[in-house]
Amino acid sequence: MSDINKLPEAEETNKSNSNENSIELDGNQNVESASLKDAETTHDAIEGDKKLEAAVGKTENEKEENPNSVEEQDEVINEIEESNAEDAEDEGNKDRHKIKVKEYDTMSLESLAIELEKLLKNEKVQAIKSHVDHINAVFKTKFQALLDEKKEDFVNDGGNEIDFYYSSPIQKRYKEAYKAYRKKVNEHYQSLEKNLKQNLADKLEIIEELKGLLNLEENINTTYKHFKELQDRWRNTGPIPRDKYNNAWNSYHHHVERFYDFLHLNRDLRDLDFKHNLEKKLLIIERAEELAKDDNVMRSFRELQELHKMWKEELGPVGREHREDIWERFKAATKTINDKRQLYYKDIDKIHEKNLEVKLQIIANIDAINAQESKSHSAWQKKIKAIEEQREAFFNAGKVPIKVNENTWTKFKESVRTFNRQKNAFYKGLKKDQYKNLQLKLDLIKIAEDNKDSDDFEVTTPLMKKIQSDWKKTGHVPRKDSDKIWKQFKAACNHYFDRIHAKRNAASQEQVDAYNKKNELLSTLKGLKLPSDKDKGLATIKEYIKQWKTLGRVPNDKRYIEGKFQKIIDGLLTRLKMDKNEVEMIKYENKLDSLNTSDDNRNLDNEHSFIRKKIDEVNSQINQLENNLQFFTNVDEDNPLVKDVHNNIKAHKESLNLLKNKLSKIKELY
Repeated sequence: MSDINKLPEAEETNKSNSNENSIELDGNQNVESASLKDAETTHDAIEGDKKLEAAVGKTENEKEENPNSVEEQDEVINEIEESNAEDAEDEGNKDRHKIKVKEYDTMSLESLAIELEKLLKNEKVQAIKSHVDHINAVFKTKFQALLDEKKEDFVNDGGNEIDFYYSSPIQKRYKEAYKAYRKKVNEHYQSLEKNLKQNLADKLEIIEELKGLLNLEENINTTYKHFKELQDRWRNTGPIPRDKYNNAWNSYHHHVERFYDFLHLNRDLRDLDFKHNLEKKLLIIERAEELAKDDNVMRSFRELQELHKMWKEELGPVGREHREDIWERFKAATKTINDKRQLYYKDIDKIHEKNLEVKLQIIANIDAINAQESKSHSAWQKKIKAIEEQREAFFNAGKVPIKVNENTWTKFKESVRTFNRQKNAFYKGLKKDQYKNLQLKLDLIKIAEDNKDSDDFEVTTPLMKKIQSDWKKTGHVPRKDSDKIWKQFKAACNHYFDRIHAKRNAASQEQVDAYNKKNELLSTLKGLKLPSDKDKGLATIKEYIKQWKTLGRVPNDKRYIEGKFQKIIDGLLTRLKMDKNEVEMIKYENKLDSLNTSDDNRNLDNEHSFIRKKIDEVNSQINQLENNLQFFTNVDEDNPLVKDVHNNIKAHKESLNLLKNKLSKIKELY
């Protein structure tokens, strides 16, 4: 607070007397700050404005001009004193404005749980109440929406509503954090209650000592020094129970007044206090006038409340010739800040109205999507994505006026539920088609298994190829059956074609000769010493690979020799200091040559499917890692965990490039 923070402690003061040397209180009491409690919330902040405006709006002169307002003025003072008592009971609440208020409404369930854990770990438990209340309200609303969707899906899939159960790890994590918060709150208030009682006893003891000052027969300077020590002790004693606050404060000020009456005998000490208080109050006024020019309305108002608290509770009276002037000047700055704050809240209302327009448009967008007719799986997938985008936009649109909040939320839920009902109806029909397809494929499996041992190759081979073609043309089946029936069908077809290949291999003397030659070449490669030059070494290996290819195919039951050759070549390539991806591609090309030995390309088909599957898996892992990065908000890029994620993404992308190169090589062979 600029120079205000540098002020030395000043003595406390209290209500004024009619005596010339008495201490001013009425004017001071009229500037007591409104409660800081829950100032983050709109409702309490507006109430604070009303209290402060009412408190500073009526001076003693105004009371004389409008005597009918005295009762109203007393009511305001009572409210302010109750507010001060509430604040004084828990001084930890002073820190709550230092905690940044985030856009909790736009956060995901997981982000809300993480944010609660951070607040609990890094902040005082008494300072985070409004934040936790907001997080808790948003979490409950969003989780209930998720629960409603899961329940509706469960019922639409044929489940009984009474049997529905849904458990979420995020919900469990959040509940644990919230339970820890409640425990800390209880511990805090148990400790606070004990301290409040002790502080009350200490302050009552100070009051008793103040009473005794008037009866001491000692030098006035010694007595005044003792008085100042008691004031310091009073200020340094912590908070007391709120129901005792006003009585203790009034009693303390009553005896301070009596001491100042007593001090009338020594004008020098009294005038020195008046001068000191005037200097400090002028500094407070100057700071208030600076705040009146500040564009940050909420920050200015919060600091203004502290200035009023200092004016009332920390500084004593000034000379009568200055009292009205400085009070009017302070009141004028206060009114300027308060007027700006009222305008700020009018703007907030406009923002909420704008948010309402956005949310109503989102609901209209969802209704428009619901009106679209979709008859294919791909069309419904697009609609599902569009609805999810609208749903996220709704949650990110911000607050709406409280009076329409519940109604807007109800409309949104009903629109989303309508979509879910339509989606579930479509996929129920799709499941019926899938079960029909399942039966068709089971029939194809029976044909394959009935003919897999047939020796009439001329008739059976076209039949087996036809059912393979029919299998591809038949649509999707239920996911739970897909892998099982495919393996069964594939096994029957492979069994048949393996028998054909085995018969051909047995009758091929050429393939037997090729096997013998390849066996001899393997013996040569086992003792091969490569040149020290990398390029010459690579050329030597490629020459042997080329030679191997020229030897031709081997019998089907001797194909294991290709694996032996591949293993030896892999070992030789490893000994060369080459780029690992280049080595991998040379190995892979050699592997493909060994696979490309069938007339029906079955081995290549299997390899092609395997590589495609690996590419999908790596893409999925990259997407997951990149999504994980989004949870690292406000985290430095040098953070070890963030670095590790980036390194994983880089490694997966390198692997993806290698897989794509392999896929290209396979396509070249078709």
